[in-house]
Amino acid sequence: MNWQALSSVFITVFLAEIGDKTQLATMLFSAKGDISKWMVFAGSATALVLAAAIGVLVGGQLEKLISPQTLKVVAGLGFIGVGVWTLLAK
Repeated sequence: MNWQALSSVFITVFLAEIGDKTQLATMLFSAKGDISKWMVFAGSATALVLAAAIGVLVGGQLEKLISPQTLKVVAGLGFIGVGVWTLLAK
């Protein structure tokens, strides 16, 4: 097992998810007194696993068509674009 890859992915995704809109939405759902915290956790965890599975499947297919370096540049530019948009949005 490649522990370095596992830890790199875990740290990157964990830090990216902290404080994002998904976590905020999950906190809002869990703040409702009439909803089971375990149901909120199960729904949120299932959604994140499914989203990650889609990312892995799509990434695996893209890797066959586009070089990893090109994907890295496109992803980086996408993150920069979202950051600029977030800063400029009113």
